[in-house]
Amino acid sequence: MPPRIPTLPGVGTFNLCLRPAITKPASAPLLPLTQTASLTKWEKKRLAKRDPYRWAQIQQRKNANVERQAELQQVRDGKWGHPVWGIPTPFVESFDSAGQEPLSRVAKDEEGNPLEEARPLPTSPHILNHLLTRDELEEAIAHAYTLTKPVFDAGEVDEKARAEAQQKHELNHARAVEALRRIVSMDNASSKMRKHANIRRCVEEFGRHNTDKVLTPKPKSIHPNETPMPDRVGPDTGSSEVQIAILSVKIRKLAQELEKNRGYKDKHNKRNLRVLCHRRQKLLQYMERKERGSERWTHMLEKLGLSPATWKEQISF
Repeated sequence: MPPRIPTLPGVGTFNLCLRPAITKPASAPLLPLTQTASLTKWEKKRLAKRDPYRWAQIQQRKNANVERQAELQQVRDGKWGHPVWGIPTPFVESFDSAGQEPLSRVAKDEEGNPLEEARPLPTSPHILNHLLTRDELEEAIAHAYTLTKPVFDAGEVDEKARAEAQQKHELNHARAVEALRRIVSMDNASSKMRKHANIRRCVEEFGRHNTDKVLTPKPKSIHPNETPMPDRVGPDTGSSEVQIAILSVKIRKLAQELEKNRGYKDKHNKRNLRVLCHRRQKLLQYMERKERGSERWTHMLEKLGLSPATWKEQISF
């Protein structure tokens, strides 16, 4: 058979392009590589025997680096805080006594000596048990004294009988006043009444009917709302900072109860604690976005000791 000689392809089969060809840029030169492989156990022993001075320097640098990293991690952990407890502050510690004790509670040894120095706490002596205030109590005592005061006839001239009646009235009034003071004292209050007292303290401390007079408002938005808002009537109980403070009261009390005895087995209340922490986290995220770093936001964080762990990242325990 004759040999098959391939012919040149036709011009139509060529894919011609008149545009300039795109050339790939030259790749950047490789960076110098750093050897990161650690020495093996055999190599470490060999280096320690061959050059003990150099080995001591290596160990010294390593120990200094480990200590420095531990210090930095401790500082980071302190700033990050705890998702439940946050950072302890005097205002939060005063929740345990409902603002009635001027000093913090400290741990004591077997002999009764305090292990640390007590810190001063903010107090609210005007808040009493059964949702009363000290002004209301004093007003009721004065009114009762007037109502129970003995009344004498105009024609009665016996001064001795009048003096005895007045003395008896004073004695009965003093006994009644002492009974009232014991009844309304927060030292004899139940856990429920302490919670209500702390809620009233949170409303007084973070309510905008009080903070608007002291704290600088948040920066104005680019597109402010021109709709006139109605004036506030009564104490502020629904703003974000008040609700966050109330949730902090409940979270602290529930966490303390779970730490007692066999609280680690209480799965239901552990879930309730997690739900409260998540609810507070949502309010904190909303307020951080809404307030834009105003004094109202910083004042709340400083008072309640709320760290980034309480509203950033995932809360799971």
